[in-house]
Amino acid sequence: MFGSDRNPARDAGRVSTAGMVLLPIQFTWPYGGDDVSISGSFNGWTELVRMSQVEGCPNVFKAVCAVPHGSHEYKFFVDGEWRHDEQQPHRNGEYGIVNTFDTLPVPAEVSQHQIPAVILNQTIPRILEEDLRASRYQISAFLAAHTVYELLPESGKVVALAVDLPVKQAFHILAEQGIPVAPLWDFYKGKFVGVISASDFILILRQLGNHGSTLTEEELETHTISAWKEGKARRNGQVDGHGRPIPRHLIFAGPGDNLKDVALKFLQNGVATIPVIHSSLEDGSFPQLLHLASLSGILKCVCRYFKHCSGSFPMLQLPIYAIPLGTWVPRIGESSSRSFAMLRPTSSLSSALNMLVQARVSSIPIVDDNDSLLDIYSRSDITALAKGRVYTHNLNEMTVYQALQLGQDSNSPYEPRTQRFQMCLHTDTLLKVMEQLANPGVRRLVIVEAGSNRVEGIISLSDVFRFLLG
Repeated sequence: MFGSDRNPARDAGRVSTAGMVLLPIQFTWPYGGDDVSISGSFNGWTELVRMSQVEGCPNVFKAVCAVPHGSHEYKFFVDGEWRHDEQQPHRNGEYGIVNTFDTLPVPAEVSQHQIPAVILNQTIPRILEEDLRASRYQISAFLAAHTVYELLPESGKVVALAVDLPVKQAFHILAEQGIPVAPLWDFYKGKFVGVISASDFILILRQLGNHGSTLTEEELETHTISAWKEGKARRNGQVDGHGRPIPRHLIFAGPGDNLKDVALKFLQNGVATIPVIHSSLEDGSFPQLLHLASLSGILKCVCRYFKHCSGSFPMLQLPIYAIPLGTWVPRIGESSSRSFAMLRPTSSLSSALNMLVQARVSSIPIVDDNDSLLDIYSRSDITALAKGRVYTHNLNEMTVYQALQLGQDSNSPYEPRTQRFQMCLHTDTLLKVMEQLANPGVRRLVIVEAGSNRVEGIISLSDVFRFLLG
């Protein structure tokens, strides 16, 4: 709590953010000073957040704060004096003149030419349009000239599940095998008919938690995967004129398909994994499951080929902040048109699952009170919930940290599990980011501030391929 000489707000009390989805918002003070901090209604006016001086811009200070959705007020504490920014929205309120802003989830797509909010008064490297087109053409030509055969490992294990397997048993198998997705085999039809993934488990957990759910824990013992898929199709209105579920076509690739077509298949269908299936017969009978392809495997091929000639591709040497790539922390007063959220370790498991579904993302950063990255909660963690029969618990009462403990042996909650996720800086080159994303299992990189590890943005495999294929 501040002393009365340092607090424009009376004893408003700390805002509880447990269970809330928080937005990282960047605040800027561009008017100089020696010691600059910020406080506002988003933290109950109970603490001063120290603002850091922008390198090369001695009069500009910035800070990123985790803010819940809603209307907020704030002020700056500059060299012992409370001040507001006259160039930002402000009003005369209970605590004198305060700046104001609203945060609302905006579903529209982000502008591909938006400069990240974390970049202030920096010289942004540019590349000639013809050089950009030439680089993209050569990468596109490389992908079109190489096939899925190059993604196949010399040895490995691929797990497939029968569609008549009980749902509960299926997710226990995924948890035991440490995999988030598996193709589905229909013995009656003699072919692969779909996949079961962490997304299915999220929907099942949410359905079990709803009042009046038609799916009970006991039914998970006998409810088959095919029955779950049919029920899911009916709930989503995917039925024909006779009320029968419309069969969905399996998205797969053949070993002879070129990598460009497969990459576009990933982007167009919004999937993370595509089965590689081979059949020696023209009618597709007796199919063989060879591999589960991913965008990271395709990106690894690109990096391996272009790494040693990257000097001839200026595009690969650009820092990622100079490229219309990824989702970044918005400036105050700026509408971030793509959903960007963070979680605290004390946030409820229910809120994490809801965000994974609503934002259609593969992972969400978990941050401390200073918005520094601690961990992530991702779809690959979902199958760990099969351990300990989490579906029998109230998801609003279990925290994200408790859920993460189900999938790891470590007792240290605040030590980043770098084998599960990776970080990068906004000054890292596109090639360096591509090499990191090419690591198996890494679908998103968290962009952090050097030194503090404060979250500045997110960049995904899909972001990179949309840029490369232009």
